[in-house]
Amino acid sequence: GPRLNNNQLYKFSYTTEVLVDRTKGSKEGSAGYRISSDVHVNLVWRDPSSKDDQLIKLVISNVRIESASPRSDKKNVLRGSTAESLLGKPKLAALTKPFLVHLKNGKAKGFYSYWAEPATIKNLKRGLASLLQLQLNTGKVIENDVSGRCTVEYKAVKGQVTRTKLLETCKTEETGFTTHSQTLGVSKKSSSVTVFTLEDGFIRSAVAEEIHSLAVNARRSAAAKVQSRQTLTLVGTEAGPLEAAGKDVAGVVKSVDAKLAAVGIVAEKVKSQCKGCPSVSSCSLSYTKYSLICRNTNTVTICLLIPSPLLSKATAPRSFLALVQSIRKASKDEILKVLKSASKTSLPQVVDAVTSAQTVASLDAILEFLNFTDAKGLILQERFLYACGFASHPNEKMLQDISKGKIGSTDIRESVVIIMGALVNKLCQKGGCNLPTVVQVKKMILDGPDSTQVESEVQMYLLALKNSLLPEAIPVFIKYAESEVGVYNTIALTALQRYDISLITDEVKRTVNRVYHQNRRIYEKNVRAAAADVILSSNPSYMEVKNLLLSIGNLPHEMNKYMVSKIQDVIRFQMPASKVLRQAMKDMISHNYERFAKIGSSSSFSGFMAQSADVTSTYSLDILYSGSGVMRRSVMNIYGASNGAVLHGLQVAIEAQGLETLIAATPDEGEEDLESFAGMSALLFDVQLRPVTFFKGYSDLMSKIFSMSGDPINVVKGLILLTDHSEVIQLQSGLKASAEFQGGLAIDISGGMEISLWYRESKTSINNRGALVVTGNITVDMDFMRAGVEVSFETEASLDFITTVQFSEYPFLVCIQMDKTTFPIREYVTKYESLPSGKSAVSRKSRKQLIPGSEFPLHQENSNMCKRVFDSSW
Repeated sequence: GPRLNNNQLYKFSYTTEVLVDRTKGSKEGSAGYRISSDVHVNLVWRDPSSKDDQLIKLVISNVRIESASPRSDKKNVLRGSTAESLLGKPKLAALTKPFLVHLKNGKAKGFYSYWAEPATIKNLKRGLASLLQLQLNTGKVIENDVSGRCTVEYKAVKGQVTRTKLLETCKTEETGFTTHSQTLGVSKKSSSVTVFTLEDGFIRSAVAEEIHSLAVNARRSAAAKVQSRQTLTLVGTEAGPLEAAGKDVAGVVKSVDAKLAAVGIVAEKVKSQCKGCPSVSSCSLSYTKYSLICRNTNTVTICLLIPSPLLSKATAPRSFLALVQSIRKASKDEILKVLKSASKTSLPQVVDAVTSAQTVASLDAILEFLNFTDAKGLILQERFLYACGFASHPNEKMLQDISKGKIGSTDIRESVVIIMGALVNKLCQKGGCNLPTVVQVKKMILDGPDSTQVESEVQMYLLALKNSLLPEAIPVFIKYAESEVGVYNTIALTALQRYDISLITDEVKRTVNRVYHQNRRIYEKNVRAAAADVILSSNPSYMEVKNLLLSIGNLPHEMNKYMVSKIQDVIRFQMPASKVLRQAMKDMISHNYERFAKIGSSSSFSGFMAQSADVTSTYSLDILYSGSGVMRRSVMNIYGASNGAVLHGLQVAIEAQGLETLIAATPDEGEEDLESFAGMSALLFDVQLRPVTFFKGYSDLMSKIFSMSGDPINVVKGLILLTDHSEVIQLQSGLKASAEFQGGLAIDISGGMEISLWYRESKTSINNRGALVVTGNITVDMDFMRAGVEVSFETEASLDFITTVQFSEYPFLVCIQMDKTTFPIREYVTKYESLPSGKSAVSRKSRKQLIPGSEFPLHQENSNMCKRVFDSSW
């Protein structure tokens, strides 16, 4: 390591600056500040037996704090300020007190300062001490410095050493959290490089550059960075104090100053003074019609949403995010006061926010507030459970708390078990599969299907297993894929389709093929269609594909048409199975006009919703009809792919059965004895929700038909915390930055089914309304000054999926419409600097673009059919 000369005082100039900005921002437009000072360094003691074992004294003086980039007087919050006025006399005195560093072979083995000093002051000193740490040989080592315990690479050439710190290896006490989904998550890139030049065995100059940039994966323009720079330059040398006598470091330190203590070189935690907490004025946000009400609890201002049917407006998720942040700072009693004082109409939104906060206090408060023994509280209880299912970073306590206690409603009990499966999946992804509560819940849901004969309970456990994606659940799904109950078959097969291909064994493939080809018993059409989906999505063999092709022509009419459309869609959209399909279709026996010219209205189609460098979004529509013209199953899927990860954003499935008696039609094979039923199920952001029933049984069906208004039934309505990333970034300079990225979604999904016997027409609709707001903050908040940047974007969109069927003739007329309205995308960048005195400077920029509405393209047959439907209806 570097060696200091005896009896010599080294005079350095030292600056450390920090800048925050959007990722592509220039230094001139960044927010931040620079701390400059003089630093005197001298040798206090050297081990007589080792010249590289040294105790060094450092003294900071002549401290100045100024803007890091040129500012006009109006925007310069530091104009007219001095270090003493900003830091205060006691802190400035603490900063200028001498401190000692024990260097051994160039590594900091000890850092000696005063326990009574404020943590921010000690951290600034640690940042300077860490800059003296280097080795003169090329190699990779593990070092302790202000950033933590990190792996460091050195590259030494004559007179110069470059130190590269591998920041991803740094281990610190302060850990944050992040969203488990990569598609919805945040990516971080960091670098730290220090270049030393040497003279006469010691440092002549040291320049350290450190950058941390964070970006939202789904929209990388929503990105921010914090940049830190340290510069230490030798100004001159002069005769210094004599070397102290002593046998060891501890004794010498005590002789210098008995109050000096080994306080460790790794940075201390700094408690925020909450100077930037929301206030009544900032809560109001100037929105009047659907703004916020602010209620002051004891110590924290909580912002409450005024409920509004306009959940599709960006004000709702933006206010929701502010509410979540406030709740995270509140105690259990404060949160309970807010819950109890909220109006009946605002309570669902408050429940969403309290649950999404995911603190111990918020979870305890909401569980105490909700009475699960009261069956009348279904709406609030289900909002709580769905928020748990969408939790960004759930812990064992959340799973434990929802798995215990008495439940008054059967629907809520089903939702509890289904959501427990989703929590098991998220905890296992984080390595928590062996936690006691997870093990207990796994056993319950794995044993559940065989523990009861009640159909709704078996369905509940299968849906929980579908959410859990446990490899141990695959044998259960294999068993129920071949059961005699159609709903069990469908759940088991759609669950198998969600597993990674590596887990789809030969046994799974044999089972699914037996179901499709009906080797052991007759199955409903929608079950066979689900089996075909599993086969085609699981890396099928040549013979599997050929047998699928050979089955076309021997299926019920609409099933034939569905399979032809499915295979054409796989090839057109270049899905993984398309290659082997093309090979099999070269055989004229399996691919010929007789097979592929089947008439019918069932269809399968996939397309792109959006394609960009950041994210690719696709949609698919699968519709299967019975031979009588009644819709059997309609499935809409939306997927998002980003950063190599795929997210199943939305699936809405409408199923109907046993409706042939209404139009005096003959049911298809295997469906003669089905009970009249129509229902809807939704999967949202990889979480399967509790299915909703439109009607069940003939008497229920008839009453619904005569009272049917066509009004949609709500499936999901609420506020979801999609993106949730929080971390403390310890800079090498000793300063700390906090990064908070949150994304809130207000969503309203509804579906309806309308049947007119008079006009012999049915109509199903799925309506999706939503608003998304994502904000990212990077803040450097010191006692004396706060600097930060906020990047955000928001959008409001709606997507409607309508299917109209006229079954007065065969082949019946079917028109499928999938429309999106024109929607805006607004982006904002805000940079700010403020002092405790209230003096502040803020700059804001924004831009807006409109994405034109459109009707998503489907196959040409559908376009032709829609013309006929609307011509006839006109």
